[in-house]
Amino acid sequence: MQIPLLARIAAIAATLTFSSLGRAAEPYWPDHLTIGTASPGGTYFVYGTGLAQILTRALDLPVVTRPTEGPAENVALLEAGEAKLGFVTIGVALQAWNSTGVWTGKLPARKMRAIFPMYDTPFQFLALQDTNIRSVADMAGRRIGAGPRGGTSAIYFPEIFNALKVSASFVYGDWADLASQLQMRSIDVLAVAAGVPFPSFIELESKHRVRYIALSPEHIAALRLVMPELTSSRVSAGTYPSLLRHYQTVGLYNFAVAHAELPDDLVYNIVRVVFEKHEEMMEVHAAAAATVPANVERNTFLPLHPGAIRYYSQIGRAGQTD
Repeated sequence: MQIPLLARIAAIAATLTFSSLGRAAEPYWPDHLTIGTASPGGTYFVYGTGLAQILTRALDLPVVTRPTEGPAENVALLEAGEAKLGFVTIGVALQAWNSTGVWTGKLPARKMRAIFPMYDTPFQFLALQDTNIRSVADMAGRRIGAGPRGGTSAIYFPEIFNALKVSASFVYGDWADLASQLQMRSIDVLAVAAGVPFPSFIELESKHRVRYIALSPEHIAALRLVMPELTSSRVSAGTYPSLLRHYQTVGLYNFAVAHAELPDDLVYNIVRVVFEKHEEMMEVHAAAAATVPANVERNTFLPLHPGAIRYYSQIGRAGQTD
């Protein structure tokens, strides 16, 4: 996208306060950036679309999104060089880094570097009220929509049901399509790991009476014992119109990652823009309220990109080194 001349002049003047930020660095930048997101109807998709627009305008560099099946595919695209940015949950990134879980049998994914925290991903269950599903036990033998196969939901929910000794059938696909299947009663439950409010849930609430099925405290304790990467999480009352009480669950944190070879000054400016445009990011999606520097500490294993380290060091939050 081309920015008008006067706006570009203003942008140049604004960047002179940063010692290594300047137009001279831009010839070494790629001619565009692709962000691996997830499927339509999900939080990654909405968050990524807004982020791409903000970065395109602020950096004078075309940034586009690529709909994907979620974190596992995003990591694969990053490893192959087909995307330079992507969104991951810490759990899936950990599996890819160590060649475990969904990444078993593949080479360790070591080209990704964390650049900024996004938001928490609570694990959530939604059913239509007329199904009379009121607990996880009631989901036995039911058809559960778990999102795209490469997404966090599809990776984790079969393990969750197995750990809780509940047998169910899983249906995979785009969230928008699965929401339609729920309305048509061809599936019974949506099992979602995503930032809130989840777009497809909002759409369903506008048309139907729904019920959010919570994990019990015993379920939460059992799941964290089996999958220690899971953390306590909560969806606040009022997040959805019919959610009248806080919804206690488990979750994983989301991070934006970049290819290790992306220029340091470009990554520095991506991180800078994201935090400087925090209010605009929250207009894109409410989950971006958690996209703040302090939450970089939610990543405990993935190396930070040197460009990101430079930013956090400047603001007094030095992170992990490569």
